[in-house]
Amino acid sequence: MSIECKHICINQLAHGMGDSCFNGGMTEITKDVGTHIGTYSVCVPTGDNWLSDTINGFLLQMDKSVDVFAKKIAADPKLANGFNAIGFSQGNSLIRGYIQKYNDPPINFVLHVHGTVSGVAGFPQCDPTGSFCKGVAHLCGSLAYNSLIQGILFQADYFRDPTKVNSSAYKKNSQLAQWNNEGLRFNKQINANFAKTNKFVMVKALGDTMVFPNEGEWFGHYKDGDDDYKTVLRMNETEWYKSDLFGLKTADEAGKIHFESTPGNHLQFTEKELFGWIDEYFV
Repeated sequence: MSIECKHICINQLAHGMGDSCFNGGMTEITKDVGTHIGTYSVCVPTGDNWLSDTINGFLLQMDKSVDVFAKKIAADPKLANGFNAIGFSQGNSLIRGYIQKYNDPPINFVLHVHGTVSGVAGFPQCDPTGSFCKGVAHLCGSLAYNSLIQGILFQADYFRDPTKVNSSAYKKNSQLAQWNNEGLRFNKQINANFAKTNKFVMVKALGDTMVFPNEGEWFGHYKDGDDDYKTVLRMNETEWYKSDLFGLKTADEAGKIHFESTPGNHLQFTEKELFGWIDEYFV
């Protein structure tokens, strides 16, 4: 089956943590997406083989990963006039970073499946609302916001501890803070680049135990200063929305933000669901 596209139908995919574009699963889903739409489809890695692509998902810092990602996109002539993007889990941090730092060639439509777009505030499989996991989350936050850790570990670069977001260390060193325009300097180009994308489809896993809070998959986060991880803000309740720090409010008011959900855990979705989102939003 193929569908008629009214916009750009060339597709680029980005894989999650611990995965690789060279793995059979990602190779198959990339091929299936292209076959379903009837167009070119490619998974863009940050490494040149299975091993380096997998390791880079941990040990190549987020900003540098985005730069490599952008370079590989620029080298692909089939993506030169713009493309649609599909991200899975951590791959959505790559796509978000590309949109905000580059977006040239532009992403027309982006499908964020269970994405780390808002960052995370807890360790995977360890709900910070519990006492032990709250301690683990606080420890992660205490370690994350120095230049050494930010320069080594991808996951630290998008860790957002609600008790640390007003600290000078977060504002100065966090790569996520810079993307959110929560840092020491305001970068207007981030907003301009964000505006180039026409659709953002945010898919949340209702039973997610990897991304805390799972509302982050819809651009929400824990309330700043919430030491107990009890209060979760929806997208339009966050400061980055209300103050339009990186262009989210502008995009929403233009009708560009769309929400979907799946009932299960992280990255538990069916091909039928994936193709359903593509059919609804790509055309």
